[in-house]
Amino acid sequence: MTEQYQHAPQRHSENDEIDLRELFAILWKGKWIIIAITFAFAVGSVIYALSLPNIYAAEAKLAPTEEAQGGLRDMDGQLGGLASLAGLNMGQNQITPAIIAMEILQSRKFLSEFIVRHKIQPELLAVKEWDANSGELIIDRDAYNPETGNWLREVDPPKQPEPSSWELVDAFRELLIVEQGTESPLTIIKVEHRSPTVAKQWVDWLIEDINNEMRERDIEESQRSMEYIEREMTNATLRSTQQIFSGLMEQQTQTIMLANVRPEYIYRVVDPAVVPEQRAKPSRAIIAIVGTFLGGFLSLIVVLILNLITKDKSA
Repeated sequence: MTEQYQHAPQRHSENDEIDLRELFAILWKGKWIIIAITFAFAVGSVIYALSLPNIYAAEAKLAPTEEAQGGLRDMDGQLGGLASLAGLNMGQNQITPAIIAMEILQSRKFLSEFIVRHKIQPELLAVKEWDANSGELIIDRDAYNPETGNWLREVDPPKQPEPSSWELVDAFRELLIVEQGTESPLTIIKVEHRSPTVAKQWVDWLIEDINNEMRERDIEESQRSMEYIEREMTNATLRSTQQIFSGLMEQQTQTIMLANVRPEYIYRVVDPAVVPEQRAKPSRAIIAIVGTFLGGFLSLIVVLILNLITKDKSA
């Protein structure tokens, strides 16, 4: 009995060795299939990687201004209470104007107006390629005629040759990346495009437009608040109440003044966007390596399956 247990591990090891030898023999027998499939996948992945256009990414790093972090937070409770009656938010909210600005920047309404304002529809959906020598975009004339401004795309219903606002915004969102730090107040706005010049220009436009958008919103809100305060001041009888209203009027006047004199109203550019000289993607080497390994793995499976089929037929 003891000898039987002593010889069992040795037989187990010998069986493992036989199985590995058999597996190696099967793979060696199908080596040409393995080589052929792996080679085909390697060539195919290289051709696919080379067919992908270069994509460039321009980015800018932004810091919120004092107004973007809530410029009216330090007012006392009594003044804040009256300000809330006037339509102002004086609380210690976590949702700051900077956060609201970033949400607006990514909203469908803002992006739709941005695309129309800057007339970038062809650069979104009708680019054929980018000429690195001339630095110009080559428009696909089968999709868009730049001379007449007519769209000639062949699309399936319900889409139309002229892209809708919904389609344009979806296309732009695929190129836009907004990164907000969890520990840092800095925000990164990144735009990807075939043209590095276009990517940089769009980042600059986005920063300018979101600052203008928030400026106009605050000016409009302050003007409405001032109209309300003026009406209430005429009804106020106590001198202390009039002083509080006067302080609110001064605060709103200051908001309007700062909004008009500061170009960087909500976000200050810490690191401006530059025209990138290196592509952001695709990573052609990784695509080729992954494709080759995938082909090698698939070829092993094919050889093992063919061996099982051969065994079943011969049995």
